[in-house]
Amino acid sequence: MGLVLHRRYRSSSFAVTTAKAAATAVYSVVPSSSSSLPVASLLSLCRSLRSLEQIHSLIIRKGLEQHQVLLCRFLGLCSSLSAIIYAKEVFFRISSPNIIHWNTLLSASSNLSSLSSTISLFNIMRCSQIPDHYSFPCLLKSCTAHLALSVGASLHSLLHRMDLDDDLYIRTSLVDFYGKCGQVDASRKLFETMLYRNEVSWTAMIDCYFNNGDYTSARALFDEMPERNGVSWNVMIGGYVNAGDLITAREVFNMMPERNVVSFTVMIDGYAKAGDMPSARFLFEKLSTKDIFVWSVMISGYAQNCQPSHSLKLFLEMYNLEIKPDQAVLVGLMSACAQLGRVSLAKWVDSYVGKMSTYTDSPQLSSALIDMNAKCGDMARAAFLFDSMQIRDLVSYCSMMQGYSMHGSAGKSVELFDQMLKEGIIPDDIAFTVILAACGQAGLIEEGNRFFKLMKDDYSIVPSPDHYACIVDLLGRAGMLKEAYHIVRSMPIGPHAGVWGALLAACRMHSNAELAELALSRIYEIEPHNAGNFVSISNIYAAQNRWADVSQIRMLMRSKGLRKIPGCTWIYS
Repeated sequence: MGLVLHRRYRSSSFAVTTAKAAATAVYSVVPSSSSSLPVASLLSLCRSLRSLEQIHSLIIRKGLEQHQVLLCRFLGLCSSLSAIIYAKEVFFRISSPNIIHWNTLLSASSNLSSLSSTISLFNIMRCSQIPDHYSFPCLLKSCTAHLALSVGASLHSLLHRMDLDDDLYIRTSLVDFYGKCGQVDASRKLFETMLYRNEVSWTAMIDCYFNNGDYTSARALFDEMPERNGVSWNVMIGGYVNAGDLITAREVFNMMPERNVVSFTVMIDGYAKAGDMPSARFLFEKLSTKDIFVWSVMISGYAQNCQPSHSLKLFLEMYNLEIKPDQAVLVGLMSACAQLGRVSLAKWVDSYVGKMSTYTDSPQLSSALIDMNAKCGDMARAAFLFDSMQIRDLVSYCSMMQGYSMHGSAGKSVELFDQMLKEGIIPDDIAFTVILAACGQAGLIEEGNRFFKLMKDDYSIVPSPDHYACIVDLLGRAGMLKEAYHIVRSMPIGPHAGVWGALLAACRMHSNAELAELALSRIYEIEPHNAGNFVSISNIYAAQNRWADVSQIRMLMRSKGLRKIPGCTWIYS
């Protein structure tokens, strides 16, 4: 299931559905005292952690700390507000937590904590409670999210011993789990031996086929499905979208009896990822009722397709309609602002996000704010935001390192990278691309070679063409053209245009026409319509007064209809 569908349906997962069913069962048998009714009303209106803390204080004052139903609702609210630590503190004060309390906490932990933490909680529970069929779907969901095949298989074994593996929700969760982990045969066997199937079960199996590239089986099972609901149709659309088959996705979309906002959102997301923003906008305008998800997809889509002005205009339209943005909208907005480079706009966005207390501790937003301020020229603000973060992750470090590199302080980027390693944060391939690019721009050959070796030897990351392009750029800027060319020739994978482009740029910098001609011949095979490559070698010839060769290159460009696009800027003060 794609990211858009995941965001849409994460609140209606098997674990949440079963937890709600369990809670409903408890509410129906445990009477509510008159003193708990005002508190219950406040819980239904609670929207922030601060309000939750105030309600908790009221619960204590009224002597309701052991009220079963109230505490179950309270723990569920902690989960929805991402307050797992607070939920655990309240939970472990309950004198005799029942199975509903445990299941609610397990569900919260599966959404907000690590897999090991959730499994540890489950093992603690087993010391005093026997898990029921509501306990396992959230655990399997957590295993699915972490692709923890061995842990999930152990849970499956436990379910079999407890004679719970035939439960509809559990069996469906297992189908989904094995499918996400690439075990198609296991999913199929579980699905085919189910005593009873509902739309969710069928959809889980269809999603399994899509996730593992078997589009034919997915379509065949969908056609065989006795009853289809909106989710099954949307999974079909999303499956084809993720496969890059927008034509079939649109055909399924058009066949759908009743299209909903999710259907439109998935289709719009597909067009946006394919760079077809006119088609995305056409569907967006056809949608009569727009929710925050579809606004998010459009705003982010424009930003990702280098159309920041459209992204900004759409956000202002949403803002004027008084629709509260979510994190994805704000990240898309900040990406657009970073592309525009408008300092005044960056300050407004920074202030606007700061007023939204719901997101003040979000690492994702903090990283986006750092990136935006850095690209808009305010490194002081970016550094302040970075230093103010309570927990820094890999993305925030990369944003800051890239910012320093852009502003000519690659040495600080190197210091930050080393600091990040000391804090135990494991770099990925993108982090190494950022630091290698920084070293290249500043000519830090020794540091660049160190990081390149570190990436391969210590972190077992196989260098990608982008990493090689950074090393070629690093050596080329330093005038080490022979060494740079040797790197290109020794690559275990075929160099892409970026690698040859880095070598060509170095040849232009150091007026090496012979090597430039070789680089141009290779890059022409990859991107024959890039006029900039011809302009680069033409400039090399011009620097050497080889005017006949300059004329020949220009004639060649005219014959091929190639024309250098004049540069422009989005940057405003």
